[in-house]
Amino acid sequence: MAETPKLQTQIEIKPIQTPQPRMSAELNAEELLKEQRIPFPFFRPLSQRKENTWLISVFFILHLIAFAATMIVNDCWENSHTQCALKQLGRFSFQPLSENPLLGPSASALDAVGALRLRYLVKDHQFWRLFTSPCLHAGVFHFIVNLSSVVFVGVHMEQEFGPLRVGVIYILSALCGSLVATLFLQDRPSVACSGALFGLLGATLSGLIWNWKIYSKKFATLMALLIISMVNGILGLMPYVSNFSNIGGFISGFLAGFIILFKPQVGQGYQAKTGLFDFNIKHSVKLKQKLDKPVLRSVSLVIFTLLFAGVAVAALQGINLNRYCSWCQYFDCVPLKWWSCSNKEMSCETMISSQQLTITCSDNGNFRVLPFTSISQARLEDLCNLICS
Repeated sequence: MAETPKLQTQIEIKPIQTPQPRMSAELNAEELLKEQRIPFPFFRPLSQRKENTWLISVFFILHLIAFAATMIVNDCWENSHTQCALKQLGRFSFQPLSENPLLGPSASALDAVGALRLRYLVKDHQFWRLFTSPCLHAGVFHFIVNLSSVVFVGVHMEQEFGPLRVGVIYILSALCGSLVATLFLQDRPSVACSGALFGLLGATLSGLIWNWKIYSKKFATLMALLIISMVNGILGLMPYVSNFSNIGGFISGFLAGFIILFKPQVGQGYQAKTGLFDFNIKHSVKLKQKLDKPVLRSVSLVIFTLLFAGVAVAALQGINLNRYCSWCQYFDCVPLKWWSCSNKEMSCETMISSQQLTITCSDNGNFRVLPFTSISQARLEDLCNLICS
């Protein structure tokens, strides 16, 4: 029998090619921005970033050391003869809330460690206080709220724009805030540490505006900035905290952000699965060129330089803008029944009898009897202001 020929068929199987994302050279930065966006740093998990946050950690430690040193100088247990809040802390105990509503040191202790005060800058020309005041906090409540905000904003900004640029903004804003605060000084101690925080907030806003097209969740970011500003601004309405340093820090940070925060660190390869910076280095270079605007940077630099020079000259000349703005004092401190915002130099009479010290205010006749007689002149001034207010 003849064998039946076998039919052989050859089927050629070709792999199915999935469409690749457009990565050709003709993809410009504008198209890249439209295709994918990344959340603003506030709304990205920190674990997705490889950079560390050593700079903000250093600032936090320095502020912690400064606050501890302030409480050591304050030494409520010794100087106030155990009439303190949280007596269990001993030397680190705080002045009563009636004296410091922020639960912190006395006015004389703030003066001793370098707070701003009209008499010391205008009369004694102690300009070194411009550099020490941004390191000080008025109390525990101020310390917690301020540094929590600094860590939240600063860590994300440092990871997004790098420690060098964020560090420059932080230091410049702290100094500018301190300079602006000197233009509205009263004869009471004032700290200006919030100027650096508001500088970071201003830089965050300018960085968001500049890179508006590459970020998502922009309005949520604006709300976060608003809430942080309001909370810290409310603290500025209490004694010993300068709200004018917040204004100076915010303006300087906003302008500095336009100068140096013109692009995120896109060249370092953000590794999120849906991030903008998954594209190769060619597109990163194009994106940087798209975001860089030399004209805006130059204008911001000129404005910042003029403002900084003008404020510095005015501060060194001892100009006090409260003479031309009678209501400005209420922006810095609002008097309530829980605290006083008086900036007058009070006068008191003292009398010692039977191991007791009686302090009487010359203005209103109020007095206080203390069960001790040994007291420093600075502490006597604190109590006199408290009795007369």
